[in-house]
Amino acid sequence: MLPIAAHMADLGTETAFEVLARAAELAAQGRDIINLGIGQPDFKTAPHIVEAAVKALRDGHHGYTPAAGIPALREAVAADLARRLDVAVDPGQVLIVPGGKVTMWFAILMFGEPDTEILYPNPGFPIYESAIRFTGATPVPLDEDRGFAFSAADVLARITPRTRLLIVNNPANPTGGVVPRAEVDRLADGLVDHPHVTVLSDEIYSRMLYDGREHVCLLGYPQLRDRVILLDGWSKTYAMTGWRLGYAVWPPALVEAATRLAVNSHSCVNAAVQHAGIAALEGPQDAVDAMTMAFADRRRTIVDALNRVPGFRCVEPGGAFYAFPNITGTGVAAKVLQTRLLEDAGVAAVAGTSFGAFGEGFLRFSYASSIDSIEAAMARINTYLTDHISARADTGSA
Repeated sequence: MLPIAAHMADLGTETAFEVLARAAELAAQGRDIINLGIGQPDFKTAPHIVEAAVKALRDGHHGYTPAAGIPALREAVAADLARRLDVAVDPGQVLIVPGGKVTMWFAILMFGEPDTEILYPNPGFPIYESAIRFTGATPVPLDEDRGFAFSAADVLARITPRTRLLIVNNPANPTGGVVPRAEVDRLADGLVDHPHVTVLSDEIYSRMLYDGREHVCLLGYPQLRDRVILLDGWSKTYAMTGWRLGYAVWPPALVEAATRLAVNSHSCVNAAVQHAGIAALEGPQDAVDAMTMAFADRRRTIVDALNRVPGFRCVEPGGAFYAFPNITGTGVAAKVLQTRLLEDAGVAAVAGTSFGAFGEGFLRFSYASSIDSIEAAMARINTYLTDHISARADTGSA
């Protein structure tokens, strides 16, 4: 066995990709698989964005760019934040990166080390906890049990002198929870008493909100501006997951360190893709609006259907494109049910435990798929639970 560094054992993974790979294997064997596991819009990237990338390549934009991103894209990001959220940002604080994970990786590397603590949502995006453990810091989970939104009082109560970084995700993956403005206000006010804590605000689903909910950007609080790292990007909003394009807004004191991390890891982001990013932000937003409206319809469909599944209870998510039903009524552990649904029913979902220990008793379903796929998947799940789970329960082997 090759002697790799011991701390590699602390590095976790993202189960959604494992489920995706297994679903692909089964499909290659001729199985009919409905994938509600991966968080990926089923829409195509808008044509004007694609054309911008093609034009950039034809115009010769296929070399290195500045590590922080081309100036025009950084300026476009700043202009977009000002237009959408009324948040003024210096383009010099914007760092263009190959996907949202890079920002969380940089932030956690920057603040995580032994004898420090990092607070993170649980259930939450699995890379948070994975990266925290990798740095040697202590991960402190925040149980979001108030309608899948954090309580400011609970967050503030968990801060200690060892706390370096607080991670918030709003709207949230995997729960679809949205934190109301009043609660964000209380968090921002409370953090004034903890000036040693930096905040990583993951707002990648900021454009995906339902029933008139508003997005509250943490950069909008003057008392926090010097210690908020904003994570956002193009993957979800513009159906550009495979393009690998994201951005962060860093506090002025951290820009140079973040840029050095970029130089040491990926050098720069694909040049043509950056030009596509400009087209996405500055071009028509019709495709974004249409996609969000479609997700709203799918949300109603999947929540209604999940609440008719034996043993399931599902609250209506306020944002993102995930439903996170409670499955404790089935009497089956989340990981076991994830496996059975994929292998036996042909439906890919992700166990709540893939998003942290507090996710036991839940499954995550992505409704970034068509209504036809959602309805077919729910019918299969209903049939499977009726025919198999209840039969096992009768024999005491569930």
